[in-house]
Amino acid sequence: MHKYSAKLCIIGAGASGIVAAISAKRRGTDVVLVDRMAGIGRKILACGAGRCNLFNERLDDSFYNEAARPLVRQVLARFGLGAIRDFFHDIGLAMHTEAGRVFPATDQSSSVLQVLSLQLKLLVIKVLTGFPVARVEGQIGGFTVRADNGGCVECEKVIIAAGGRSYPKLGSDGSGLRLAQSLGHSIIEPVPAAVPLITKDTLCQVLQGQRITAAVQAVIDGRAAGRCEGDLLFTRYGVSGTAVLDVSRQVSVALHRRSGSKAVLVADLVPFMSPAELKAEITRRRKLGFPSEALLAGILPEKFGRPYGQLAAGGTPDALVSGLKEKPFQISGTRGWDEAEFTSGGVSTGEIDPRTLESTIRPGVYFCGEVIDVDGVRGGYNLAWAWSSGAVAGLTQ
Repeated sequence: MHKYSAKLCIIGAGASGIVAAISAKRRGTDVVLVDRMAGIGRKILACGAGRCNLFNERLDDSFYNEAARPLVRQVLARFGLGAIRDFFHDIGLAMHTEAGRVFPATDQSSSVLQVLSLQLKLLVIKVLTGFPVARVEGQIGGFTVRADNGGCVECEKVIIAAGGRSYPKLGSDGSGLRLAQSLGHSIIEPVPAAVPLITKDTLCQVLQGQRITAAVQAVIDGRAAGRCEGDLLFTRYGVSGTAVLDVSRQVSVALHRRSGSKAVLVADLVPFMSPAELKAEITRRRKLGFPSEALLAGILPEKFGRPYGQLAAGGTPDALVSGLKEKPFQISGTRGWDEAEFTSGGVSTGEIDPRTLESTIRPGVYFCGEVIDVDGVRGGYNLAWAWSSGAVAGLTQ
């Protein structure tokens, strides 16, 4: 059995865990960073479709789930937008901005992991991979972090940075949540966020693989819950695309946490035309003798001709406009964790000191990153939370 000792053991070598290790070691703290995977930062490589949207130039607590905002506000006050930018500049990462979203200048996530890994080496931080933590045992004056394979780390303090449940093949399998729960913490039920949605609507079968720009409105139990314009992708199981991912969190929370909730996605498939403009154009085309299956030619892709041609042939212009501007999709569920970008849920923020991210239940245990019940909107906010919370957790050691 391999035994190690350090003042601080950080569980999880993802975005928040790596920054926590760097932050703590810069303050002179002896650190051991452990991860169950064979390599570190696997999820960083997948972020932003391989481009890694580091953070957003508009960064404040309003972009996060409501319950988390008091905690996020205090963490960002200690390590906010300027500090995140300076951190990456100081470790040698060149960056550029697109509509407020900040990316590495190379547009490659591997560049981000490269400069972070280099810092770990330069600071001589001990990194143990293939170290699947099974439990954290409290003892007089500290803790013992035990792995399934027999390894252990004896330490004075522990930071749990093991992530949530999204992309389990890349490391976040929920083990950090189980550790937190074993230490007495309450867990807000984790549900997939930024995730494709499931519907049995026949239109999705007909249009499978088709992508358009649309505006979508989530309606949960009869109430509007979120609206976004962006890509709408029709799939064999339902709908995806940026517009769907951006409104999926509230749908997912309702369907997974509230028994009996009903969710509908109402899509405007022609957001660039008003109802009156669309009706006038359809009426004009009918007068010119356009066949029903070609009424939408030049407005929507050719695949739309058959399903909406049938509606046009058997209905009025008003019915066709309604079917295009207010197309409802009854949502029956979400895709699984392998397709969710983020986790909504985690360790209750009410059990964490917002100044230090230390547990208010088990002194000496700290949390950072996705393991906490903090989730932001898409656009660099979740990685920003990882960097910020990791740095704050490390600074307090």
